[in-house]
Amino acid sequence: MSIADEIKARLDIVDFISETVNLRKAGKSYTGFCPFHQNTRTPSFVVFPDSQSWRCFGACADGGDIFSFVMKRDGLDFRETLEELAKRAGVPLEPPSSQSTVQEQQRQKLLELMAAAATYFHQQLTGTKAGARVREYLTQRQLTAETIATFQLGYALDDWDALKLHFLNRGYAAEELLATGLLVERSDSSPGYDRFRNRLIIPIRDLQGRVIGFGARALAADQLPKYLNSPQTSLFDKSATLYGLDLARSAIRQADQVVIVEGYMDVIQAYQRGARNVVAQMGTALTEAQLKILKRMTGNFVLALDADSAGNAATLRGLNLAREALDRETVPIPTARGLIRYESRLEANIRIAALPAGKDPDDILKEGLEAWQRIIDQAMPVVDFYFQAVTADLDLTSAKGKSVAVQELMPVLRELSNSVEREHYVQKLARLIHVDERTLIAELQQTKKRANRSLRGQAVEPTPDLSKIRVKAPVDALPVADNVETNLEEYCLSLILTYPATLAATNDTLEGQTLQPVDSDDFQRGDHKAIFKCLALWTASETPKIEVLTEMVGTELEGRLATLASRWHQRPPTPFDHAVRDLGNAILRLRLRKTDRQIEELQFILREAEGNQSADSVREYTEMVETHKQRRAKLEQVRDILSLSGKRRAESKILL
Repeated sequence: MSIADEIKARLDIVDFISETVNLRKAGKSYTGFCPFHQNTRTPSFVVFPDSQSWRCFGACADGGDIFSFVMKRDGLDFRETLEELAKRAGVPLEPPSSQSTVQEQQRQKLLELMAAAATYFHQQLTGTKAGARVREYLTQRQLTAETIATFQLGYALDDWDALKLHFLNRGYAAEELLATGLLVERSDSSPGYDRFRNRLIIPIRDLQGRVIGFGARALAADQLPKYLNSPQTSLFDKSATLYGLDLARSAIRQADQVVIVEGYMDVIQAYQRGARNVVAQMGTALTEAQLKILKRMTGNFVLALDADSAGNAATLRGLNLAREALDRETVPIPTARGLIRYESRLEANIRIAALPAGKDPDDILKEGLEAWQRIIDQAMPVVDFYFQAVTADLDLTSAKGKSVAVQELMPVLRELSNSVEREHYVQKLARLIHVDERTLIAELQQTKKRANRSLRGQAVEPTPDLSKIRVKAPVDALPVADNVETNLEEYCLSLILTYPATLAATNDTLEGQTLQPVDSDDFQRGDHKAIFKCLALWTASETPKIEVLTEMVGTELEGRLATLASRWHQRPPTPFDHAVRDLGNAILRLRLRKTDRQIEELQFILREAEGNQSADSVREYTEMVETHKQRRAKLEQVRDILSLSGKRRAESKILL
């Protein structure tokens, strides 16, 4: 039994999800309103004790096991989910080594020190005479006592070693104060004086709400810099941290949108006014790590940055990085011909909130939540912002200005997957620079050719050497044979692992039959979902290397990877067209089994709604059942087509 299976055996999914969703028993199942999208009048979220799984029949159309639920709810990756659920279930992940034990103890000591420091600063603000003027300053900023307590705002005394002496007297070592960034290091690397003096202190927390750093605002007019952050430490990495995310993540998921601002006070003011899905970047521009963290929670980003030239520059830097960082999660889509498509490059929906000149988010929020929400709702599409920002300082009557505008904007237009939207912006650019639209269309086609010229590869990718998979832990045993669905999932993953090019070819086949390509939602188990996401990216490279894949999945899933690889050990090679056919059929079988189960579950819930004489629920569930039946008919039709084409190919080979 794998660690994931042991965890699932110890935790009951109904009890676990009941902590998040108000469930009501409905026969053998439990129903409730889905926590991942706006609720309708009909509960579309169902938990099934028998299979220890959940399913949303509404807008999400998602489902899975307890791992899938936590990953979707909390925006965690598989490793983080494994750690959280293992702790909950009392399952040890691995025997700790003496070195790792010491390191973890040191880390916990530093976290305790940071928590104590936050308490110390907060007490200096709320309970001392020295903090009175800072309390007055916060009152002028219209922050309430409740908000000050929620964010644990504090004050650093105007003293060179007040904090240092306080914690040395309580048994902490100067080296520990230095390791957390609370002290400034001397030129000889010895601990020096307090880093934060005469400043408003703003604790910075990680996703679990633990204090890992501090932001400090100057209180004197001649103090520089205005904001001073903790330095890079073993606890604090500002490039991978977003201020306020620990308080905002549930609101982000509920709204399916995150608003990104520049300042701590913007986040604090937003929270106080009721805009709870707001976070702040920790630098002058968004980073790749920050974007990836947010992408786990939502695909809808609104950048609400200062409306000045510096703000526009920061926004452009963030957008350019987003195009690069978010692309890599889904961009590479190989085809059967060995090419890679890039038409649908940006999975995220990014919009720009145009703030009034001279005002920052804090100013607008003080006018009320309605004023803020109106600006967020009117946020402009990212392409419109590009047009505005790129052309603002260009002389569009000159040849050079026109050329620069085309060079800067064409890569953005090329990434638009919607042809109507792309044509709209081509027309807009043509009008803007007074150039014939056909000239821009020709240039757009040339940029596509140049982008794809270096992406041509072989039609069939080589099979990787699976013997290179090495794991320290024992390989997980394969599930018992009567677990048909799990075995089917493993079979699909094994095929992709052994013959990487089959995924692209199968996707082409499915898309040719107007079906969705293979997706992580085709898999029920959380670890299988995580492995498939890694495989999808891995197969996109021209020469998939197994070392890269093992690094992608991490040590937690490497055992499962070895299990999948063992399915094909010492077997004769499978012809490529057979592997493609087998993967397509297996995926269709998975989808048919899932659809059959969903129809059966929906019919049961429908009968209960009929018994309760709930007309609205009966109508909605009836429509859901009919939709699923139509989906099933389509899947059967495609399965028959693929089976027939495979039979014909076999017959033609016999005749030859």
